Amino acid sequence: MKLTHKERRRIILTSIICFFVISLCIISSVDNIIKIGQKKEEKKELTARLNELEEEETTLSDDVEKLKNPEYAARYAREKYLYSKNGEKILKID
Repeated sequence: MKLTHKERRRIILTSIICFFVISLCIISSVDNIIKIGQKKEEKKELTARLNELEEEETTLSDDVEKLKNPEYAARYAREKYLYSKNGEKILKID
């Protein structure tokens, strides 16, 4: 079977278009795979940060509850900020 000049040109043109479409699909797929990998890494980092912040929130909530007790608050202020009762002397030892 012999192809005419028009048919040969149509086949070549169709082949070129198919090649570009397939190449575009492959490039797009590779780009999406790279983006998915980056998003997974970002998710892992953000999950770790979220866990840290949740632990910090728990600690701070516990501190708030403890500071509602006036005796604890007074002792905490004396220890942390070197406040003293009347007649009490503070010795700072490093």
